[in-house]
Amino acid sequence: MGSCISTVSNAEIDLHRGVIPETDLHRVTSHPRTQGGIIEAANLVCFCFSELAAATGHFINENVLGSGEFGVVYKGWVDEHSLKATSPEMGMPIAVKKLRDDSCQGQQEWLTEIKYLGHLCHPNLVKLMGYCIEDKNRLLVYEFMPNSSLDRHLFERHSPVQTITWHHRIKVALNVAKALAFLHHEVDAIHRDVKPSNILLDANYNAKLSDFGLAKDGSVNSRTHVTTRVLGTEGYYAPEYMESGHLTTKCEVYSFGVVLLELLCGRPAIDINRPYKEANLVQWARPSLSPRKIFRILDARCFSPFFLSESVLKTAELISLCVSSKPMSRPTMREVVEALGKIQELNRNVISRA
Repeated sequence: MGSCISTVSNAEIDLHRGVIPETDLHRVTSHPRTQGGIIEAANLVCFCFSELAAATGHFINENVLGSGEFGVVYKGWVDEHSLKATSPEMGMPIAVKKLRDDSCQGQQEWLTEIKYLGHLCHPNLVKLMGYCIEDKNRLLVYEFMPNSSLDRHLFERHSPVQTITWHHRIKVALNVAKALAFLHHEVDAIHRDVKPSNILLDANYNAKLSDFGLAKDGSVNSRTHVTTRVLGTEGYYAPEYMESGHLTTKCEVYSFGVVLLELLCGRPAIDINRPYKEANLVQWARPSLSPRKIFRILDARCFSPFFLSESVLKTAELISLCVSSKPMSRPTMREVVEALGKIQELNRNVISRA
C-alpha cells in the first residue's frame, strides 16, 4: 500500500508507548473472526496524517459531516484498492473523525473506539477501517454512511434529507436492537450512548450503531455493574442509573425505548423549546401509549390523523415495557429483537395488501 499506509494488528498500535494497555489485549486475540463475532487480531489500516489530510481536502469546512465535544467528522475520498487519497469523482467515500488536540477525555474515547469497533464485526455496527496516530494527531477512519444519522431525518425540519416512512423506522429500530443484543449477549458490553445521532443509515436505510467512545464491559448475568460516573446523554438515562450510578444492560434497554419513542413521535428526548411539561419526551408521551390515546403523539409527517395500525399499537406496548420505571420489568434486547421482528412482519403484510 505504499510507505504511508500499512495494515497492522490493533494489538500493535504503539504498545511500546502504552497507548493500549496490555490488560486490554486479551480481547483482541481470544476469539476467531465471524460475521457476528469478535475479530482475532483485527487488521486495521494505519493511515498517515498527510494521506488523510489530502483525502479530506485538508479538513475544509465544506467536508464536515458533523462535530461533537471531542472532535469533528469529515468526508474524504480514497482509492478503493490502494486506499490512497484521491478525487471525489474517482474515489470511495470515507468518514474521518479528527480528535481535538486538547481533549484528554477524547483521547480515552479514541482508544475505547478502537478497543470495540476494531475488534467486533456485525452488520449493524459501523465498520472501523483504520486509524492515524502521528505526533499529537489522533484520527479514526470509518465506512461512509450516505444517509447520514437518524436524528437528521427525525428532528431537522428543514434538512435536505427526507422524512423516513414508518416501514423504514421499524427497520431501523430492528437493526439497532440486533446490534445491542449482540453487544449485551455475545460481547458482554454496554454501549452507554444509544441515541439517534449515533445511529447511521446507509443508502437502503440499514442502520448501524456508531460512536463507541463511552462503551464499557458489562455483565448480563449480574444485577449491577457499578460505574463511578454517570455518562451518556440527558434524556436517555434510565432513572436508576442516574440515581445510583449502577449500570446494567437494562439501563440500555431504557435508552433504546427512548429512541423507539422518538421514532414513533418524531420528537427528541429533550426539547427545551417546548413547554416545561412537554420538554421530556418520556414524561410527556407515557400517558398516551394506550390504544385510545396513541394518536395524540404520533409523528404527523409519518401518519395520517386517522392512521392506526396493529404495528403502531404493538410498538407502543413495547415502548411502555422498555421505559418502565422498574428495571426488572424491561425486556432483554433479545426479546426486543423478537418483538420488533413480529412488528416488521405486520408492516410487510399491510404493504403487500396495499
